[in-house]
Amino acid sequence: MTVLIQANIMAVNQLAKAINTTCVYCGVGCGISARVVDPELHLVEITGREDHTANYGRLCSKGSALGETVSLDGRLLYPKVHGRQVVWSEALDHVASRLQETIEQYGPDSVAIYGSGQLLTEDYYVANKLMKGFIGSANMDTNSRLCMASTVAGQKRAFGSDTVPNTYQDLELANLLVLVGSNTAWCHPVLFQRIRAMKEQRPDMKVVVIDPRRTETCDIADLHLAIKPGADVLLFNGLLAWLADQGAVDQDYIDQHCQGFDQALEAARASVGDRQQLADACGVEQNELIQFYHWFCTTDKTVTAWSQGVNQSAAGTDKVNAMINCHLATGRIGRPGSGPLSLTGQPNAMGGREVGGLANQLAAHMEFTPDDIARVGRFWQAANMAQSPGKTAVDLFKSMDRGEIRFVWIMGTNPVVSLPDSNRVIKALTKCPTVVVSDCIEHTDTAAFADILLPAAPWSEKDGTVTNSERRISRQRALFPTAGEARPDWWMISEVAGRLGFAEAFNYSGSADIFREHAALSGYENNRQGKVRDFTIAPLANITDSEYDALEPFQWPLSAVQGDGSVALPDTQPVISTTASKARFFKDGGFFTGNGRANFIATDVLRPLNAPGKSYPLLLNTGRVRDHWHTMTRTGLSARLNQHTDEPFLAIHPKDAESYQLRDQALCQISSEFGKAAVRVQVSEAQRPGEVFMPMHWTRQHSETGFSGVLVNPVLDPVSKQPDLKYTPVAVEPYHTERYGVLITRERVAFGDMDYMTEVRIENGYRYEMAGSNLDQLSLFSRLKSYQKVEFTDNTAGERRVAWFSDAQLQAIWVSSQAISSCDRQWLQSWFCQTASIEEAWWVLSGQPPRGGDAGRQVCACFGVGEKTICRAIAEHGLTDPVQVGSHLQAGTNCGSCIPEIRGLIKRG
Repeated sequence: MTVLIQANIMAVNQLAKAINTTCVYCGVGCGISARVVDPELHLVEITGREDHTANYGRLCSKGSALGETVSLDGRLLYPKVHGRQVVWSEALDHVASRLQETIEQYGPDSVAIYGSGQLLTEDYYVANKLMKGFIGSANMDTNSRLCMASTVAGQKRAFGSDTVPNTYQDLELANLLVLVGSNTAWCHPVLFQRIRAMKEQRPDMKVVVIDPRRTETCDIADLHLAIKPGADVLLFNGLLAWLADQGAVDQDYIDQHCQGFDQALEAARASVGDRQQLADACGVEQNELIQFYHWFCTTDKTVTAWSQGVNQSAAGTDKVNAMINCHLATGRIGRPGSGPLSLTGQPNAMGGREVGGLANQLAAHMEFTPDDIARVGRFWQAANMAQSPGKTAVDLFKSMDRGEIRFVWIMGTNPVVSLPDSNRVIKALTKCPTVVVSDCIEHTDTAAFADILLPAAPWSEKDGTVTNSERRISRQRALFPTAGEARPDWWMISEVAGRLGFAEAFNYSGSADIFREHAALSGYENNRQGKVRDFTIAPLANITDSEYDALEPFQWPLSAVQGDGSVALPDTQPVISTTASKARFFKDGGFFTGNGRANFIATDVLRPLNAPGKSYPLLLNTGRVRDHWHTMTRTGLSARLNQHTDEPFLAIHPKDAESYQLRDQALCQISSEFGKAAVRVQVSEAQRPGEVFMPMHWTRQHSETGFSGVLVNPVLDPVSKQPDLKYTPVAVEPYHTERYGVLITRERVAFGDMDYMTEVRIENGYRYEMAGSNLDQLSLFSRLKSYQKVEFTDNTAGERRVAWFSDAQLQAIWVSSQAISSCDRQWLQSWFCQTASIEEAWWVLSGQPPRGGDAGRQVCACFGVGEKTICRAIAEHGLTDPVQVGSHLQAGTNCGSCIPEIRGLIKRG
């Protein structure tokens, strides 16, 4: 407890100055400078850190709005056992006793921890140590299994280690950049802006986007290959064969540093057929295919970057290896402007991998081999080391459903929403005798099933480290003292470990203690008999608390530098002031396989087991939207971030919309073998016919029917065990109901079962989109009786509009009708930010603003610029370029992720 008090005092002392920390969102790992304006109101100013090499001062819309998400609204502030608030000692006693009893009765493999890429490396390290070293089970997995597991598996097969060979700088140095399964513009906006800026400086730089959907990333593409879902392996097998046919392979590099090339090439040739057959199988024009192959063949500086469109697949690992094969074949790896680069989805997925956060790994990039198991056991002095890999995410919850997992501790994640076939996840959690959830948010879909709730410190109250996609470790620093009884995750785990009898091994005084141990393990017996592990930060094993507090971002591996300038082996005495990191791997070989050679992997093109058919004729792809993150527990708190995409939707090609009688902005029902959902229709030319897209973010907390997890097939990649979230057969049909309603109110409202309901956070209130019967009898209306009411009813049209006023403030607006209302939601919401007299009620009830009086749907989240404002400026000033729009309205001048949409508005005229 003394440590926490000291940490809180330190945080208070920092309030007056800017605090350098790291963004909580994607794997770019942007540096942030945060200045606390008012500690009582939790007001903080967020700016990009200009000296951080991940972002150089840039921030995306989500990062810019971080200050809007640090309030105590919705926070879990006190431990709870079966819904009863308790003190920490009681809660921890419950956790420890239930854990001990379960192990004694059913064995260590009956318990599990399910973590998150939102955890800090120090949290991850302690959780992994407890499970794999002292409980003796490897049932510690993480939602990173849903994110980057296929990349991990592919890199380990090829390189012998989970090593990212290249850096962000290579995205800018490349003459050809190939973006595969990555909507970089929305999912990694800061990297996209770096790429855009470089392409503007060097117009000859070529960008190829490979994605079934035409996403905003295509705004800078010289070529978009809208391949069939799942055709990535075939496409890159074809490229490997093309490179060989054109004599473009680097035979010297292959001979000196690789093995298995002939087998991989033979498999590639066997799968592709002739050029026209290959183009048809990939779903692209032959001339486009040849153009891509020609550019790759003739461009020495080539980077291939990928994200979830590759990883979240039943063949994700083979997709990764098919791409890596092409880089190994040309020797384009680990060189400036050349190499394969995975773009990580979560802020600390990489840090979790470093400490063994996945069920098939040990800490410090060690494996479940006899030597590594013994080595980690010696270092931890752990007599109960796990001897084999544990259950991975989807299988873990399936085991729970079968009664094999009887205790689970879920940390900082929401698997009821994020895992596929979420109805089965709910069933499993309902069966599990003990469910512990540590989170900073009280009400989540997963927390609803918790027997024990533990209040975790959120981003703004945490202290530790994270690692981004280019192996750069950065400090995350607390902005505020911990609120209520919130505690760091590592502290909770250590307290439970002490109660289990392992106090000495978990006697940490703070996150710096844990970091030192993590660093020491990375160098422990590293370089035995000439074999070196890729991951080491050993020079920081003796880092002082003050040096840890001041630690600047750096890339691993990190080695101590001797006086003569040579780099020491990791086991030498660490010297923090003289260290050298390594930006790139494998330019000159040096792979981490047994013989030091990279492995070419023969990748087969397999027919999907879950192809669309008569009952489910369409193919569902799920993914992210621009301004939301994961399951919205953070971005859902920001009114600004809720305006660009404010409801869950199903994007569908116009031909399919016509075939299934779906109208744009109407409601539809989607069904699969696993469940049903109802969302808004978005007719879009960006979709391939026969394919639909649905965002992953909405939960039962924000939408009664709009969560995609209930639909998704839980099929797994056989190597990585990552679920395929991009390929589920579905059926769609119009969703008919008796009435539709729009409610805008200052207070949050809890509704019972509703046919359709979505909650949208707005400035000073909430908006609810609803559908169902008896909407005009909502219980809310009785609570508004004390306010002045103005009402308009059109019985012929079946429409009702009501406004409630009090003290020159609009309190609530209700619009219901037999059809979806066309009222201008953005304009109505604006009345909640200004005074409004009863005399102005008729303006409100009209539902439509006067000409020129509205901004329209938000386009630029960074500066709150609406679509109609942009269109008026385009028309009035004859603007022909997004730069001109930016100079007039600021839109697109911060993170730039709205530039493709602005360009579309200009084209539309």
